[in-house]
Amino acid sequence: MRKQIDRLKLANFGNLEFLAKQVVEGFITGLHKSPFHGFSVEFAEHRLHNPGESTRHIDWKLAARTDKLFTKKYEEETNLRCQIVIDCSSSMLFPQNKDLNKLEFSIYSAASIIELLKRQRDAVGISLFTDQLDLHTQAKSSTVHHRYLYSELEKQLKAYSSDEKKNTNSIQALHDIAELSHKRSLVVIFTDLLDNPDKETEFFQALQHLKHNKHEVIVFHVIDKKTEVDFELDNRPYTLVDMETGERMKIQPAAFKEKYKTAVEAYFEQMKLKCANYRIDFMPADIAEGYDAVLLKYLLKRQKMR
Repeated sequence: MRKQIDRLKLANFGNLEFLAKQVVEGFITGLHKSPFHGFSVEFAEHRLHNPGESTRHIDWKLAARTDKLFTKKYEEETNLRCQIVIDCSSSMLFPQNKDLNKLEFSIYSAASIIELLKRQRDAVGISLFTDQLDLHTQAKSSTVHHRYLYSELEKQLKAYSSDEKKNTNSIQALHDIAELSHKRSLVVIFTDLLDNPDKETEFFQALQHLKHNKHEVIVFHVIDKKTEVDFELDNRPYTLVDMETGERMKIQPAAFKEKYKTAVEAYFEQMKLKCANYRIDFMPADIAEGYDAVLLKYLLKRQKMR
């Protein structure tokens, strides 16, 4: 099984870096060019246009409003900065006692992205959150920094079986990340979107905070589709346990399946459409497909969009 293989590799080689290198080696054969690229120029400010200068960078819309000619000044941006954000709340530990849970999927994916960016000499940082922002590192490109990131991700892997209940507050965490990330970055978020659905508006306000600060945002919707969406359970009584609150509910799956599927599919589809409206890249990530397959699918899609 994938989970056993991955953990055996971790035991043999001691860190995530080995796994990440193996996965990225597989990516390289399918990728013709880098799917992640630096922001070549970034708008800085306007200045009055000097006679005799090229008209290439004149802001004609501003000229129409003011009857004056202003030139746009840009700052050169040669490398990419990437901030990888992972929801580490207890709901991400689902499913238990199976090949791969949602948190492991997210951590292996993050490690692979770090390796890919390392090969491009780009800067990368990580942010881990539960009901608060538990860790936020600045994006850097040094070898020492990469090793630190891998070590922090490994800590999360080793703590994955903890019985401690960890709630989610993605809204505050995303606002905090927006405030702490001062330079334009690619923000890659791994989450199951199982926060309070009544706070959907506030969640998108937090994402818009990132967009307002000029960040490019990608949301990987990490889900165990078979059970969390399709509700494929045996026809027998179950006791469902909320992994964040411990609340229990006894159900007969057949009595709820169709109503549940309709509601949850509508909710996730609405989240997807809202992301599109906000120009946020949304990627469904079914853990049953494997993190390497999902990542490669997304990277190939991103290449075609360039």
